[in-house]
Amino acid sequence: MDTITHTLFGLTLYGAVNKEGMTRREKQALLFTSLAGSQIPDIDVISSWWDTAGRYQMWHRGLTHSVLLVPVWAGVLALLARAIWRTRGWLLFLVGLVAVFIHNTSDLFNAWGTGYFEPVSTMRITFGTIPIVDLTFWAIMLAGWLFALIRARRGSPKPTYPVYRFVWGLLVLHVAIQSAQGYMLYEQAAPRYEQVALAADFVPGVFTVIGKSGTTVELSKGTLWSGLKLEQQLISAEEADLEQLFTANPKARTLYEWSPFVVVVDDGKQLGIYDPRFYRNGQSFLFEFMEKKGL
Repeated sequence: MDTITHTLFGLTLYGAVNKEGMTRREKQALLFTSLAGSQIPDIDVISSWWDTAGRYQMWHRGLTHSVLLVPVWAGVLALLARAIWRTRGWLLFLVGLVAVFIHNTSDLFNAWGTGYFEPVSTMRITFGTIPIVDLTFWAIMLAGWLFALIRARRGSPKPTYPVYRFVWGLLVLHVAIQSAQGYMLYEQAAPRYEQVALAADFVPGVFTVIGKSGTTVELSKGTLWSGLKLEQQLISAEEADLEQLFTANPKARTLYEWSPFVVVVDDGKQLGIYDPRFYRNGQSFLFEFMEKKGL
């Protein structure tokens, strides 16, 4: 997910905790832990500063997003919060644990995916049922915040944390509905292709199914209710020798390893590969190539 969504996740998690009887320092430590835990797996972006081997795409959302590191991050954040705000108890660790788990797990549902079981497995897991920027997430969380704010300003004595817990229920329900629809579309398309991938649209319930058979890649868009309509047919130059591309552009090898499958471009001017899941308006923003001039 994007940074804004992860931040909103952290604030909503903080809101869902019963803070009755907590001191100001305890609340500050709790807020820090929920927000930092919702962001800390993305600390891997700093690897781009020293990446000279073209491996950033594998490093980002790799080891730092592993479910095996969730308790490690939670422990680090809890110890840091306790040291700064001088608080005690297991609540900070538990909130950090939930925050990091939500970050890592939510990233599984969009097309970028994560190395969820690194270092045990380098497989990039992706479901493709939620867009990277999901405005439905934003709307649900902001609506919950507005409801809690209005009720508080009207002088309601009721605590606000049940509102945010209800919001979490709606978020989980949204993911479940989206994923069920995406899975059914995937299963419908799978028999027609050798390889299939899924990418959710910004509009809820709309998906692009990307299927590859031989040298042909088809992009079909639609919903479970309306069916899929072929939007684009791409031809992959599967016979091209990619070793020279990988030598000239190491990022291409990384993209080849990272993507479920790629489209190969070999038009005499360029030799390259791109991920068809991110194909928009005649091009994919995940495209690595080399010029063939003089070859």
